[in-house]
Amino acid sequence: MTSEERRERAIELGRWTVLGALVGVLCGAASALFLWLLEEATHFRGEHLTLVFALPVAGLAIGFFYERFGSQVLAGSDLVLDTVSAGEVGDDGIVHAAEAPPIPTRMAPMVLVGTVLTHLFGGSAGREGTAVQMGASLADALSHRLKVAPTMRRDLLVAGMAGGFGSVFGTPIAGLLFGLEVATVGRFERRPLLPALVAAVVGDRTTHAFGIGHTHYPSPEPLALTPLVFAKWLVFAVAIAAATAVFIELTHLLKVASKRFFVRLPYRLFAGGALVVLLWQVVGTDDYLGLGVPTIVRAFEDPALPRYAFALKLLFTAVTLGAGFFGGEVTPLFFLGAALGNALAHLLGLPLELAAGVGLAAVFAAASNTPVALSIMAVELLGANVLPHVVIVAVVAYFLTGHRSIYGAQRVGRTKGGRTLTPPVALRDLGKSAAPERPPS
Repeated sequence: MTSEERRERAIELGRWTVLGALVGVLCGAASALFLWLLEEATHFRGEHLTLVFALPVAGLAIGFFYERFGSQVLAGSDLVLDTVSAGEVGDDGIVHAAEAPPIPTRMAPMVLVGTVLTHLFGGSAGREGTAVQMGASLADALSHRLKVAPTMRRDLLVAGMAGGFGSVFGTPIAGLLFGLEVATVGRFERRPLLPALVAAVVGDRTTHAFGIGHTHYPSPEPLALTPLVFAKWLVFAVAIAAATAVFIELTHLLKVASKRFFVRLPYRLFAGGALVVLLWQVVGTDDYLGLGVPTIVRAFEDPALPRYAFALKLLFTAVTLGAGFFGGEVTPLFFLGAALGNALAHLLGLPLELAAGVGLAAVFAAASNTPVALSIMAVELLGANVLPHVVIVAVVAYFLTGHRSIYGAQRVGRTKGGRTLTPPVALRDLGKSAAPERPPS
């Protein structure tokens, strides 16, 4: 390497470190504010459960507000993924597709407020979608303020996703891998590796600097991977994939049905809120409202957790998100996976803590097509003893779930069956795509 090449490499390293750190600070600060507001909203709702009865009215108000001021941000995480994919980078490092319009800066505050209100009034939603959208929105605002090149803008968007995901869960390496893995099914991005790493680590440290803590889960004991245990994990993965497919299909069905019967967003949210209130009254417990973190922790420890708990959380969340309320899917899917793992532990004779932990990670891995990121997330949350069990279940469930995703804008360049699509096709368009296919190489 010549001295000129070393100098260029050092400049590049310094540039990406500074930009990644800026994105990380923005993401970490946004996540800290978001997590604090969520905790306050959840605590307040717990002390004033009658607020849940107002969820339909809150949905009506949220719907009118977003219909008037936030129509551009309603696509949520799909808008972010569409923007990233619009600037598809080839092996030569050149952006071959037209650059997408800027992500509205208003996305960050609007999804934050919408998600906090959803939780305040008892909607069953998560937080990762909001964190990823805030991170990408802030990163895009920074890229336009600095007038960076299209390739650099795309890399900063990925860094924003990594910083948002890593900081909201306290899992920076999983955040890095999620940002690199989520845009295209079965493929890792390489160009944004450095800024995404810096953004995820700095974002996590920034959130901690504001005094924000994260949920602690029990660390499972080691379990030898014998042939019998391996066979049990295969059965476990089939159940995980089935539950994931049901969640995705039901949520999509409810979205389509609600738009058919209620054309305007306010009325969809009102109807969805009313249905959540009805479900809450029927089941007679508030365990399935909001994030449900106490029940997630309980799934690791309580063999008496109702075997049907996962199904009820699936239903509450599908109704909430299907109606159009704001929030992510990760924490509800953590609930679904941990509760299903709790139930399967009894049926298959697996250790309770390990089964709950593997289920927690594997459901979202299958739902988002990110098995590597979620396997590492399980290690960051639960410790190394979860390996290799979580990898086996996450990868098998990922394949068994098929071409489904909670993110319809994910691109498929190579199907899970090995066929290559040129150009890559969004999952939501896969069935109707006329993109030419090449046989497996």
